[in-house]
Amino acid sequence: MEGHHRHHHHHQQQHLQQQQQPVSVNVEADRFPQWSVQETKDFLMIRAELDQSFMETKRNKLLWEVISTRMREKGYNRSAEQCKCKWKNLFTRYKGCGTVDAETVRQKFPFYDELQAIFTARMQSVLCSESEGGGATGSKKKAAQAQLSSDEEDDTEENEYSFRKKKKGKTGGGSSSKSGSINIKEMLEDFMRQQLQMEMQWREALESRENERRMKEMEWRQTMEALENERIMMERRWREREEQRRIREEARAEKRDALITALLNKLRREDQM
Repeated sequence: MEGHHRHHHHHQQQHLQQQQQPVSVNVEADRFPQWSVQETKDFLMIRAELDQSFMETKRNKLLWEVISTRMREKGYNRSAEQCKCKWKNLFTRYKGCGTVDAETVRQKFPFYDELQAIFTARMQSVLCSESEGGGATGSKKKAAQAQLSSDEEDDTEENEYSFRKKKKGKTGGGSSSKSGSINIKEMLEDFMRQQLQMEMQWREALESRENERRMKEMEWRQTMEALENERIMMERRWREREEQRRIREEARAEKRDALITALLNKLRREDQM
């Protein structure tokens, strides 16, 4: 009899639990109303404006409070925790769309473009910071590493994924840090290859111009030498003609002198006779 009583009591407890479950779900639904499309877009716009602050701040709790306040200013009653959970859910869905084509992504997840814009802007910001160099970049790297190392209030999974996907290389975990270091190394190697390729192209162009200049100079010298040889030959022929003319003139002068001398001698002999 006592065993039957226990079994009946246990069955009643299970029945009460089953009746209480939908009630709690309804209460939860009333406490957290579903996000509308426009509300989600306004939330993502605010989140995008504060993304740089999220990347530079170790503790994000105050930032989620700011987002909650700005959502209330737009007429939405959302707590900081609700905003944070919504962001994690959106990021999880965005992460799951990585291998799907663009058209299917937009049908499956209508906020893909907004999150893509946030992560693209984040990548450009980090790459610009890395290209500038200096202490400011180092402090930003340390802030990003500190952000990723906090498991209490930071979106570690989101940051690790975005850093790995966008090749930012600013993670605090062991495997993420190695992946980031490899990505930075690949970027630097690719940059150096491009620089070497540009330098080789510049050198080839310089050598080509130098060879062209040498060829033109050689052609000019050959032309000048040919002109000089022609001038020398013409001068030599002129001198030879002048020499021949002088010889002929001398020969005619001798003949004339001889003829005049013979005529004078003839005249003298005739006078003597």
